[in-house]
Amino acid sequence: MGKPDSNSRKNVLVAVLKDERDFNLLFCEYWYRIPQIYLPKRKFTHIAFYQPAIFGKDGKCVRFYGRIADKEMRTRLELLPNEPNHPRANDSYCKFTFEKIVELRHSVRNIIPRRVSFGFTDIASLRRANDILELYHVPKTEQIVADTLKSRGIPVRTELTVIDPKSKRRVRVDLAIECTNGDIAIECDNDKAHKGKLQQKRDGAKDMLLDQLGWHVMRLKEHDILNGLESVITQIQTKVHSLGHQVAK
Repeated sequence: MGKPDSNSRKNVLVAVLKDERDFNLLFCEYWYRIPQIYLPKRKFTHIAFYQPAIFGKDGKCVRFYGRIADKEMRTRLELLPNEPNHPRANDSYCKFTFEKIVELRHSVRNIIPRRVSFGFTDIASLRRANDILELYHVPKTEQIVADTLKSRGIPVRTELTVIDPKSKRRVRVDLAIECTNGDIAIECDNDKAHKGKLQQKRDGAKDMLLDQLGWHVMRLKEHDILNGLESVITQIQTKVHSLGHQVAK
């Protein structure tokens, strides 16, 4: 008998608790809802709950999960009768109920900020992971590149926030290298997260802003990092040398 398909074990849906109201419904009434139009087709037995930045110090992480006890289709108005004028009041939602909500021994943090929507993982990964990327078995490409550059004597700053002094717009750079004649912004693009048109539009706007601020932007693809790391590092070293042959301290 062969080993079971790893996808068959991914029976935990990672979903988002949008605000305190949804948090209270989960913990006081033990239910969570998903619009039917967005309901994943894959079967799942558990739901893990991501809390976004709106939760402050308790945000940007997965802290709780629950095993589904029952599910049923209801309109939004049936679920939330105090909001009769909501534009989706008559839309269908799947209501998931739980006997209990379990707190993880340690939170799964969104350390290198990633947009979190519906995704699937397995119970073992959920209980073991420290980082959102570990839930989906996504390689930490930023860390791979940063560690390799440092081993070659090139100092790298990680997760650097750059602010446009005019518009006050803030963007985060995956990796930054300070050179004598200009700075390099290195973006490590995960294949899945950066393939959508909306994300590509955001990437383009980010690159344009950095370019206007005098940065030299290098975008690295996950496939190239994992399968051609030496070539990627050589490209970065060449760029560093072209900007003064020295790395500023």
